[in-house]
Amino acid sequence: MKVRFKIPSYVQKVASILAKEDYDVYLVGGAIRDIVMGRTPHDFDLATSALPDEMLEIFPRSVATGVKFGTVLALVPDIEGENREVEVTTFRSESDYVDGRWPSKVEFVNDIFKDLGRRDFTINAMALNLSDSDLNGEDVEREWEIFDPFNGVADINSKVIRAVGTPIERFKEDGLRAFKACRLASQLDFEIEEETLKAIKESIPVAKQVSMERIRDEFMKLLLKSPKPSKGIELMRETGLLNIFLPELLEGYGVEQKLYHSDDVYWHSLKTCDFAEDSVKLAALLHDIAKPRTDMGNGHFYGHDVVAVQMVDEIMRRLKFSKSETDRVKTLVRNHMFYYPHAQKEESKEEKVVFTKWSDSAVRRFIRRVGEENIEDLFKLRIADATSNPNSAFKPDEITELQKHISKVRQEDMAIKIEDMEINGEDLKALGVEPGRKMGEILNRLLDIVIEDPLMNTKEKLLEEARRML
Repeated sequence: MKVRFKIPSYVQKVASILAKEDYDVYLVGGAIRDIVMGRTPHDFDLATSALPDEMLEIFPRSVATGVKFGTVLALVPDIEGENREVEVTTFRSESDYVDGRWPSKVEFVNDIFKDLGRRDFTINAMALNLSDSDLNGEDVEREWEIFDPFNGVADINSKVIRAVGTPIERFKEDGLRAFKACRLASQLDFEIEEETLKAIKESIPVAKQVSMERIRDEFMKLLLKSPKPSKGIELMRETGLLNIFLPELLEGYGVEQKLYHSDDVYWHSLKTCDFAEDSVKLAALLHDIAKPRTDMGNGHFYGHDVVAVQMVDEIMRRLKFSKSETDRVKTLVRNHMFYYPHAQKEESKEEKVVFTKWSDSAVRRFIRRVGEENIEDLFKLRIADATSNPNSAFKPDEITELQKHISKVRQEDMAIKIEDMEINGEDLKALGVEPGRKMGEILNRLLDIVIEDPLMNTKEKLLEEARRML
């Protein structure tokens, strides 16, 4: 197959240097897939017959990022003089995989066919020959011939994810490939070929050996890069992969929500994730994670938002998320059920609308509980939760009115957190309070007083209250 495409000048420059030294060089990887699909690639990887030591000599400004696996990072300037990185890897074959992930035996070869044969899926096993091309370093579109020994182009046209060669062998070599197959199917909106799907189910023991960090990274790519993450998550459920790292989500499968919902807990969670913006994708998926454990059997799930906090903490610790991200998602899940009763209709002939907004102090408590930095994300989660449920009584006015109220409170410069108060730890130390738990308790009690009555936020009044507490 021939395609017309513009290869960046800095990539051409690396390929030209290798070709002039009589080495074979090909553009490989996801860039070829993107080109065939009519997309613009963002990463350009090269494969070559040159050995790592030879590349380090050819490219003085290069970094050996994985010499054992034949990978060198060549640094070259683009047409504007800005340094760009191009990953170049020696043709290789791999064998004797350990821990379901890493080949213990890597052999450098001089054949692009053998190199492509070790790759995961046909759509990633294509190459574009740059060895004999007249590369002039210009960013101009031209025609290129694609080397496609495993019919990757046909699978792209058929929208199919198919393993290279024997599927079960590919998944036995690298347990992460099973997760990647589901992610690619979701990201590209492809289907997984029957034998490849069967091999994923059969290779679960190998997939279990993959580190949680690598699984987390692949799963987050699925959430953030898929038009509908539910497709990939459901594939992971069907194949048994989901049970490896997120068994709690499976608990909601088939758990009916008899009131206010049209889907079971599992599918409602997936649909909420589909509708959610990127910053709240994970929180959207986990927001109802505790419903199966709090099911009253009558359509009510009392306290599921509270129970979910501990479950989210356990899940995100398991997947090695940072503490800050874990705390952020816990906060969103804990508060996702907030309701701002900005208006309700009276039962009267006139159907008058009576505004029953929260008091200013209630809004300040809400801001303090959620954190100013999390409020917009909480609104996004609330909207996604409601949008995914056709039976929801939610109205966007709820968010709009609360946003206005929050803005009003903040414009009045009212205290929301300890740092906003006219008293601090140094003032309490002058009263004989040592830094520690007791000081923290006093500051929080003083903040509660200020939230209820902003006029109390003066140093004199707060010191008086502190003395009373002591």
